[in-house]
Amino acid sequence: MAKPTTAAQRRIIAEADPVTGRLRGTEAQLTALVRLQLAFRHPRPPHAYFLTPAGHRVREEPAGAVPETAPVEAESGVFAARTGTEQDRPGEDGPARAREVRGAWLGIVEMRRMTNPGGDRETPCAWERAHQVRAVAIALEAAGRTPAGPGREGYRVVDAVQPDVVEVREETSEGVRACGAVLERAGWLVSEHGDARTGRRYVLVSPRRA
Repeated sequence: MAKPTTAAQRRIIAEADPVTGRLRGTEAQLTALVRLQLAFRHPRPPHAYFLTPAGHRVREEPAGAVPETAPVEAESGVFAARTGTEQDRPGEDGPARAREVRGAWLGIVEMRRMTNPGGDRETPCAWERAHQVRAVAIALEAAGRTPAGPGREGYRVVDAVQPDVVEVREETSEGVRACGAVLERAGWLVSEHGDARTGRRYVLVSPRRA
């Protein structure tokens, strides 16, 4: 559920560095923004705080239009990655969804730049490694792949048996290979396999290390 922000929190977001999204404020204020998922703490010294993609969206609202409720980037929030395993019919597709997905992917690329050694944008960052199913789903949808849904074929992303690995399936071998190609370009390690029982192909996906 989205959570309210205070006027002080919205001021801190508005005053973030326009290029890096770096935040300034008291430790308590910045920690509160992390809890709202509007900021993250850099894992390396000096452990600065930066806006998340959701925080960037709040900052980019027109002047005077910043909502009293800030969007929280979680499954139940404003944006949710579509893994193709949802039981309910997902929201409407179209230009608005495409913009949200592109924004989420660009946010991931920015997190890579800010948190990977040397600003490496080509390999998954710590957030992606901690949320692999969601990260892989965002990469696929941002590249134009369609998630499965009620009455619709498409990709499905699930945790694999192996640790730190996710599995991606499609209805056709061509679809599986297309998903694999997308994820390789997005910086993931991909290997194709066949299901011994059904003969269907699928790919196993794990994060490439810098």
